[in-house]
Amino acid sequence: MSPSITTNGTKGSIETPPRAPSPVHSFGTLAVHAGSPHDPSTGAVIEAISLSTTYAQTGVGKPIGAYEYSRSSNPNRDNFEVAVAALEKAKYALAFASGSATTAVILQSLAAGSHVVSVSDVYGGTHRYFTQVATAHGVQVTFTPSIELDVASQIRPNETKLIWMETPSNPTMKLVDIRAVATVAHQHGIMVVVDNTFLSPYIQNPLDHGADIVVHSVTKYINGHSDVLMGACAFNSPELKKRLTFLQNAIGAVPSAFDCWLAHRGLKTLHLRAREASYNAQLVAHTLSTSPHVLLVNYPGLPSHPHYAIHLKQHRNGMGGGMLSFRINGGKEAAERFCQATQIFVLAESLGGVESLCEVPSAMTHSGIPQEAREKVGVWDDLIRLSCGIEDGEDLKRDLLQALEKAVVWPKINGANVNGDKASEEKLNGAVKDEKLANGDA
Repeated sequence: MSPSITTNGTKGSIETPPRAPSPVHSFGTLAVHAGSPHDPSTGAVIEAISLSTTYAQTGVGKPIGAYEYSRSSNPNRDNFEVAVAALEKAKYALAFASGSATTAVILQSLAAGSHVVSVSDVYGGTHRYFTQVATAHGVQVTFTPSIELDVASQIRPNETKLIWMETPSNPTMKLVDIRAVATVAHQHGIMVVVDNTFLSPYIQNPLDHGADIVVHSVTKYINGHSDVLMGACAFNSPELKKRLTFLQNAIGAVPSAFDCWLAHRGLKTLHLRAREASYNAQLVAHTLSTSPHVLLVNYPGLPSHPHYAIHLKQHRNGMGGGMLSFRINGGKEAAERFCQATQIFVLAESLGGVESLCEVPSAMTHSGIPQEAREKVGVWDDLIRLSCGIEDGEDLKRDLLQALEKAVVWPKINGANVNGDKASEEKLNGAVKDEKLANGDA
């Protein structure tokens, strides 16, 4: 059975269900208070962690309250889902054991023989699921690098059931006009899913632009502290609520009560963290764009970005988000040297935490994608992805500059020891000074 959306009377077309009522309070207030009732017996303003897996009943089939078994529902999960729905301006939200589990459940909701159209440069785990798992239960996925331009031509009558987008895309930071794609998709009776992980609900709300489902790896910005593995989706359709809740329980890919409690605590400061990370990324992107050691910077907040106008339309207050990527001069070796030379940016996968991270997608998060397919969408071996945290922006800027010098300048110095001895330091200082003079930066 495939999830359905209310028809509007025109054969084959659908219309997005009515949106949730406009919130009375602003984002920060909702982040702190949504899904956070005070305990009626103790008055505690922070909810307790409900670790019980089962709940007593007063009689056969008569539970005391709303809960029977924690796989089906749990107070902490319910409260977290209420909070996510509020921040995404949705009627409903569901939490899962990971972002990948969220993707799997949505794809599992499609009948065998269904067809999905997806943007080409997606998260490596999503690409893996689409190409190696979804096909096993009869769902085919077509990837396109220009979904806005060719979505209509990619649709297969009576087969295409879903359009999947990441905006910004991972890791090349391409944007998609959600409204433009959703308009075409809905004319053909097709749902639209947007992975909003890279921006978080604070910077972008895809349901406002016509999407039917918004997906998050809660592990990233929503939790924000690199200590929880979780996923979530939000939507407005009661039919989807019924179908996805059934699969959530039947498949059992649910998060623990403790993880829900932690993620809910992290969510309360999302607006503060996302705002600071976006500020830092803007500073970092500008710094990289002026460096002679950098070939290309991918960041929606730069006027040079090809989709800058979309960013102004879809993102809150013109924020570009905390993620960016860039190509370094010197190839794969320079990219690896850079990531090993940073002192604040940590060489690690993932993103969206309070700490800044760097990685080489071709060898890490996207290594499972064939090289030809990677390079076709711009994931070259010299591409570095950065997740800017909430450290002091000037410290991040200085860290990048010194790492660029070590990655690009040091190898040009004969006998230089990248680990740094006194003689090498003197040679490096001289080379850097000469290069600054040549570039007019002295």
